[in-house]
Amino acid sequence: MASVIQNQSIEIAQPHSDAAEAVEAVKFPWLTLTSLSLGLLLLAGFYRWYQNTYSFTVGLDYFEPEFQTYWMSLFWIQLIVIFSLGAFIVPYLWFTREKVLDISPRQELSRYYIILSILSVGGLALYFALNLFTEADAAWHQVTIRDTDFTPTHIVLFYAFIPLMAIGLIFSFVWIHTRMPDYVGRVSLPLAILVAGPLLIGPNLGYNEWGHTFFYAEELFGAPIHWGFVTLGWAFLALSGFLYQCFARMARLTDLVGENYLEDPIDR
Repeated sequence: MASVIQNQSIEIAQPHSDAAEAVEAVKFPWLTLTSLSLGLLLLAGFYRWYQNTYSFTVGLDYFEPEFQTYWMSLFWIQLIVIFSLGAFIVPYLWFTREKVLDISPRQELSRYYIILSILSVGGLALYFALNLFTEADAAWHQVTIRDTDFTPTHIVLFYAFIPLMAIGLIFSFVWIHTRMPDYVGRVSLPLAILVAGPLLIGPNLGYNEWGHTFFYAEELFGAPIHWGFVTLGWAFLALSGFLYQCFARMARLTDLVGENYLEDPIDR
């Protein structure tokens, strides 16, 4: 399930257990999950309000000054913020990685719970991107004339939500392969496929927008010009392989934590 890449510069210490820590139940990070979900809901709500308020009033003509003020300003702010985060956080995760992963089974199990919570938030982001903003984009092009590729729906979908999901997947990939003992020194093939999905549709996305602008106005999802987007769906299928890796390791860690609990009567 994972393709191994040798890495001699990283040493992985054998997991240790602390008696007082072992008897304490591993808690699911509900606060992290709730906070991230609430932040995502607020972000999606803001974008939906912004589209509803300014799309038909100042978003119909790219060459109008109001479009530049309300939409292209948003476009540049999004790109600067998202790519600045990527340029800072990815190197930070790499240079602050733990050279010796000397963590207990309980600590490792708690990190897997963090992974599951982040995947849940990612699923919510995918729901908003596909069901709210992608459908809005198709509906928009059915009732308006496209003058450029920069439309109110494109600026939100292609230059905000999809880049955010791509950057989030890259963050997760680097964090998992530098903080989880089971992945240091090798690469999870299912996770690599999942992360590559948004990047693999880039060429088809460019072709799609060029085609819709010049020779193909229909927005039916099953149109030939959209066929390349199935690559993204195929990439998301790799999530099942990554979850299998996670659950298999979590089952072993749960056994180890349970054995430590049975061997140590403290606080029982």
